[in-house]
Amino acid sequence: MAVTGWVGLWLLVTTGLPTAFPRWLFFVFLYLAVTGTVLPFVRFLNVRFASDAAPPTPGNVLLRQSIWVGLFVVACAWLQIPRVLNPVIAIILGISLAVIEAFLRVREQS
Repeated sequence: MAVTGWVGLWLLVTTGLPTAFPRWLFFVFLYLAVTGTVLPFVRFLNVRFASDAAPPTPGNVLLRQSIWVGLFVVACAWLQIPRVLNPVIAIILGISLAVIEAFLRVREQS
């Protein structure tokens, strides 16, 4: 995922014109690149901060958490186009995605 996203981004930025379709393609490649890149770090954090008694985190949860990070980055990039993004909006967006993930984790454990 990461290699496809980063290579696609590089090709798009170096050869594409900023019209409508390449702009949407930019967000798709950015999403793939960030999600694939952050996946090993999410696994490391889950292994590092999990309690010894807890079972290992399943792969689908690791992928879902990486997808949340990719969605956060793409949303911030999208909000930056009309110059709407500021630190408060980014923090609120990040907290809302973290709360959704926390609710999903609690639901899975019960």
